Amino acid sequence: MATRHEEIADELRRAIDREQYTVGSRLPAETDLAARYAVSRGTIRQAVAALTAEGLIGSRQGARRVVLASRRSQSFAELRSFAQWAAAMGREATGRVAAQEYRPATAQDAARLQLTEGTRVLHVLRVRGLDGEPVLLERTVYADWIAPAVEGIDPDAPSVTQLLFDTTGLVFAYGEHVIDAVAAGARDAELLDVRRSSPLLRVRRVTTTREGRPVEWSDDRYRSDAVSFSVHNSTASNALARKTAE
Repeated sequence: MATRHEEIADELRRAIDREQYTVGSRLPAETDLAARYAVSRGTIRQAVAALTAEGLIGSRQGARRVVLASRRSQSFAELRSFAQWAAAMGREATGRVAAQEYRPATAQDAARLQLTEGTRVLHVLRVRGLDGEPVLLERTVYADWIAPAVEGIDPDAPSVTQLLFDTTGLVFAYGEHVIDAVAAGARDAELLDVRRSSPLLRVRRVTTTREGRPVEWSDDRYRSDAVSFSVHNSTASNALARKTAE
């Protein structure tokens, strides 16, 4: 059973997700929150501490807390699957394989997956949704050693990441992401139910095991009205790098 401060923390998370408190705005003062929830300021401090630890709000002695992010944004501070991100928002992730086939690895595939050119790799085009609404296209190329396990997964499975862990013990441990914008082509527009040439947020990623062995590389395209990304950085730790367009 959740404690009172855990319940309050969860209510505040939902309020942030609903944009009742938008990024950059301040939470009410501790005294106001204590009165609203009929608890002590100590209980409020515990709830606020949980949100601070998650990176949702900033904390400064003697000042009201500022909202830094919401769970509606996908932060690159941690490596989470689409389904895990959706679950954190209280949304249902859906998935549907639109196309799947083996092809010989191109020079690009071979370089990103550390394979010999011509090795058979599995290409999967998957439509991902939130509560049934299409928001993401994943064009993923899986390395030869994991491809058979991927091929055996239900085409409508909501989480490939979870099923691969359950069946093979595979952990997606590290990811490199390159983010830019592209216009929706005819195929993208049809699958995402948007107009052709609509802006899409593209994330090209390579994911590896803990040992650094590449598992997949993917070209992911998000509807720009459905998903945003956030990167938390500071002078001490900066995960964000600028680079020229390829």
